[in-house]
Amino acid sequence: MQITEPARKIDVIHQTDVLVVGSGPGGLAAAIAAVRAGVDVTLVERFGCFGGNITVVGVEGFAWYRHEKTVEAGGIGREFEDTAREMGAAVPESQSLSYELDSEGFKVVADRLVTDAGIRPMLHRQFVAPIMEGEVICGIITESKAGREAILARRVIDATGDADIAFRAGAPTRKTPIEEMQAASVMFHLAGVNKQRFMEAVRADPQTYADWAVGEWEIETSGKEDDMFSPFLRRPFERAIEEGLIAPNLNTIGGTWGAVHDTGEMTYMNLVQLDGCDGTDPDSMTRFEIEGRRQVMEAIKALRAYAPGCEKARLRNFGMTIGIRDTRKIDAVYNITEDDMRNQGRFEDSIGIYPEFIDGYGILILPTTGRYVHIPYRALIPRKIRNLLVAGRAIGGDRIAHAGTRNMSCCAVVGQGGGIAAALSVKDGCDLRDVSVAAIHKELGRQGVRYQ
Repeated sequence: MQITEPARKIDVIHQTDVLVVGSGPGGLAAAIAAVRAGVDVTLVERFGCFGGNITVVGVEGFAWYRHEKTVEAGGIGREFEDTAREMGAAVPESQSLSYELDSEGFKVVADRLVTDAGIRPMLHRQFVAPIMEGEVICGIITESKAGREAILARRVIDATGDADIAFRAGAPTRKTPIEEMQAASVMFHLAGVNKQRFMEAVRADPQTYADWAVGEWEIETSGKEDDMFSPFLRRPFERAIEEGLIAPNLNTIGGTWGAVHDTGEMTYMNLVQLDGCDGTDPDSMTRFEIEGRRQVMEAIKALRAYAPGCEKARLRNFGMTIGIRDTRKIDAVYNITEDDMRNQGRFEDSIGIYPEFIDGYGILILPTTGRYVHIPYRALIPRKIRNLLVAGRAIGGDRIAHAGTRNMSCCAVVGQGGGIAAALSVKDGCDLRDVSVAAIHKELGRQGVRYQ
């Protein structure tokens, strides 16, 4: 059964040089970089805050891969971390030389970054359709409490995470089969934890990355990670299953904690992993949002019973929405390969470097030796559609490449490079495929990004 919508006229409420849709680490970096490169920028976001995975999902470990020999791009991604620390919205991260972002405090950090840059903010607007002239995108249509509205732009950056704009515009995309998708996560935070008792137990029985195997999941490392400390929790849940406190099928509960505060809060609890959740299917997400919250309460029950210091722990809050790692990716002009990620791929059109950090599909490799990969600009350019770039985890690449590029810090590197390219395309009046790589590199250098 189908219905036919009546034809209607939609008001054009705004026009801009560069329109960024989605304000996660990739979109936020893209918008800031583009405006710093000298064009007008508008940032559209469906929720009431900027920050995406950081603020909406509650993923606070922005650079938890960082160690003494890690080599990074710097740029706006590092600025997120430094600004959050300066504003009291970050604490030292437990397993690395980075700072863990406060998911609530970063909302204010992101507000300041957007307003100080002079970006036009447009919150509470959901992208619903691209505006096309043949194969050229000219803007988007949004839906909100104000109804449908049109926003026109000279260049559009799709930072939706799921390649929503590229997909609906007709660009070729690939979606990982559901049975192969990386698990979704429901993030949560606790209150009422006795920090001293909890940390004494951690020091008495420190966990390592070699312990990262939960239920039926196995982890491939390079070997150098195996003896390194990890804030990993598994044994309370194993005991809870053994003694009948929680159901046997919850053997996938297990993962990492982020930070324990003097106030009794324990944040960035990444313990609930949900296989089979399709982040492009609202029915699937509905089912797993509910199931994920149910499993969180079971996890808290186990922590109270078997984790020292958690006897009086209680739920403080959930992330606003489930965390999705894996859905659509564009078929780009160049798709990054597993060989590129594992063997330090080098590209003339690099828009930033990223350390040898692979986390996904059962692989965990940490950047402890100074190795890194280039991120090629061509991986942001979808085939077929013009005036459109993709930033964030939906750039072109195979599954193992995605296990690296999906990480928030890499999304920021991608976003900054994409924002600069879009701005230069506007200023030079050229197609996005024809932007001078030398000009991109010059602006990347001016903005403090290492790209070689």
